[in-house]
Amino acid sequence: MKLSRIVSNQPDISRKQANWLIATGQVYVNDLSCRTAGADVDEFAAVSVNGQTLQQGHCAHYIMLNKPAGYLSATEDDTHPTVLQLLPSALGQGLHIAGRLDRATTGLMILTNDGTWSRQLTLPGMGIAKVYRVATAYPIGPDTPQRFAEGIWFEYEQLTTAPAILELLEPTLARLTIYEGRYHQVKRMFHAEGNRVIALHREQIGHLQLNSDLAEGHFRMLTGSEIEGLNRYYT
Repeated sequence: MKLSRIVSNQPDISRKQANWLIATGQVYVNDLSCRTAGADVDEFAAVSVNGQTLQQGHCAHYIMLNKPAGYLSATEDDTHPTVLQLLPSALGQGLHIAGRLDRATTGLMILTNDGTWSRQLTLPGMGIAKVYRVATAYPIGPDTPQRFAEGIWFEYEQLTTAPAILELLEPTLARLTIYEGRYHQVKRMFHAEGNRVIALHREQIGHLQLNSDLAEGHFRMLTGSEIEGLNRYYT
């Protein structure tokens, strides 16, 4: 919201008065004077005029979670446990999931109460790499890496997937990097090759890697540098 709108929303302050208060340096955003009426101010910023609080602001949370199997990437469900149940109830309020995983899939998830940030991070056209460790029911064919690099045709969407990178680790184990987030994409790509995914684990989003010492079901807050690293994809 524009700063002038926040100030003029007060019952005793007109739009003209708001602009004057801002121009004369009497409006503070996060304890710093702001003289730009058109400045964008999010819900996390504290706004005050001459010591009177207009917007309290609240803490933004950016969380890394190591998702176990069996949990839904949802805020609530009547049948299955959800990933929010792995967090303290006070922390889980208002969280968004930036990049969902299937119930059986494990690994890196990002949760945040910054809805604008999470939507930007998951826009289809952002081209942010997602890295998965994939176990298959049958040996992976020698031509599968090339097929994935060329793209796999999805009949339902009438499109070819973006080029993906497949690194063979063992006959039935691989590391796959995709740059999209289509519905059941990894499983459908392998199905198109006559194979079946039996275990799927997300290791990385962009430059953010899941900590090897973060146990399943556990979480930690992202650091400032990790958040900034993800911001670079859409700024």
